[in-house]
Amino acid sequence: MMTNDFSFPGLAGRTCVISGGAGILGQAICKGLAGAGIQTAILDINMESAARLAGDLQSEFKTRCIGIGANVLIRESLENAREKILAELGPVDFLINGAGGNSAKATTTVETHHDASLDASLPDQKTFFDLDQAGFQFVFDLNFTGTVLTTQVFGEDMAQRGSGVILNISSMNSFRPLTKIPAYSAAKASINNFTQWLSVHLAQSGVRVNAIAPGFFLTDQNRFLLTEKETGAPTTRGKKIIANTPMGKYGQPEDLQGAVLFLLSEASSFITGIILPVDGGYSAYGGV
Repeated sequence: MMTNDFSFPGLAGRTCVISGGAGILGQAICKGLAGAGIQTAILDINMESAARLAGDLQSEFKTRCIGIGANVLIRESLENAREKILAELGPVDFLINGAGGNSAKATTTVETHHDASLDASLPDQKTFFDLDQAGFQFVFDLNFTGTVLTTQVFGEDMAQRGSGVILNISSMNSFRPLTKIPAYSAAKASINNFTQWLSVHLAQSGVRVNAIAPGFFLTDQNRFLLTEKETGAPTTRGKKIIANTPMGKYGQPEDLQGAVLFLLSEASSFITGIILPVDGGYSAYGGV
């Protein structure tokens, strides 16, 4: 995985906490942070993956990185992580809320309810009315509630110090909800609203709050929707996505690094409350 060569003054030596840092997109963001000289605390439900990534990045960039196991849905877990970070890295300057993802349990198998009636003989056809409440709630909580709790735990110190940046990870689903994934789309739309609300709430405290909205990146969470399991070929859905992305391709994880570093840096010092698309033109295209 290559890291783009960006130069934003004032980032080296600062400290960032990123939740979900051991995921595919999180890893690329962490690499961008470490490459910019930012001390990075990688939070992830998988402590071993977080620790391994931290060790690799510290060896490569000679920047202090630590990996900590944490569950963004358990406040006590986040508070324990906060104490470890303060002891090892000092005060936190930046928070990136990257924990999230989708689940097959909150995903319909058909794009519309009408599709299921076209061939009722097919097994396991699942519409909105068949979705499991627990699966829907888990996806919503993981993406939205986890963002709120993590921000409460790590954002308060920033507000009291009068400086800091909070960066949420939204999605293009938040603007134009996709078929099949109602819980994920709803949660990301909530993140946009929360980003704007919190940016106003903290605007005069010296803390900026923004979000990035990635377009289509092939990850472990969406691979089952976009590629055929047996062959790896694009599904019908995958072909639709490429056809509606003017650049004609999926984003690469490292494509997020520039947007992240810009919004953390003083180059964006008068920017707060925005949701920045990183989408290959998807949001600009009407399909014709």
